[in-house]
Amino acid sequence: MTEQRDQQPSLEPMPTDWRRALAVVAHPDDLEYGCAAAVADWTDGGREVVYLLATRGEAGIDSVAPDACASLREAEQRASAAVVGVSAVEFLDHRDGVVEYGLGLRRDIAAAIRRHRPELVITLNHRDTWGGDQGGGYWNTPDHKAVGRATLDAAADAGNRWIFPELISEQGLEPWDGVRWVAVAGTSTPTHAADAGPGLERSVLSLLEHKAYIAALTDQDPEEYVRTFLTGNAERVAPRFGGRPAVAFEVFPR
Repeated sequence: MTEQRDQQPSLEPMPTDWRRALAVVAHPDDLEYGCAAAVADWTDGGREVVYLLATRGEAGIDSVAPDACASLREAEQRASAAVVGVSAVEFLDHRDGVVEYGLGLRRDIAAAIRRHRPELVITLNHRDTWGGDQGGGYWNTPDHKAVGRATLDAAADAGNRWIFPELISEQGLEPWDGVRWVAVAGTSTPTHAADAGPGLERSVLSLLEHKAYIAALTDQDPEEYVRTFLTGNAERVAPRFGGRPAVAFEVFPR
């Protein structure tokens, strides 16, 4: 297994010549499991990162009714984002668990891209499975697939004035064709990586802010669970990134 990883191509460093990023995912905690260590390092360097979540994660805790769960998980997400230097967290209020890929989702994400005008857009694995080192072939959830794919499409939609022209007429959102890359975290076919070392400890603290969700997810000690998961993921990327623990991304240039 190790030999096979060592034979894989080295990962390129993530682009650094950008100032603003928009991270678009389905649920509270998606970014904390996926790439918060990279976000912490980026915000430390003076870059601006905004979080956009399609849902409030209201279907995520079996023992908590959706209305109560939504406000709980929103609060946990805002606290979690603050740990890694993110102050702007927005929610689209699509229904957790039944997010549909389609024009409505593309329009909502394109509108956010036009509002925030990022050069880098980040999302989560849009493919059917979590493969390879990212999960051993487990089936991905419909929400992740829908939001990831819609984000990749919306990066182009945002720059075309004739797609969703109502964003101009109704919201005053002029086209933004400045997205230079879309970076997908949690992919089994990464092309790039960001050094996880500087932000790894804060990524642990950030995920730990999802107290209610983690308590419902596992009986393991929360810090042990979080630290093992995040450090393990970062260390698995290291052989392809000069021996440094890292966060892997599949980068689609535009």
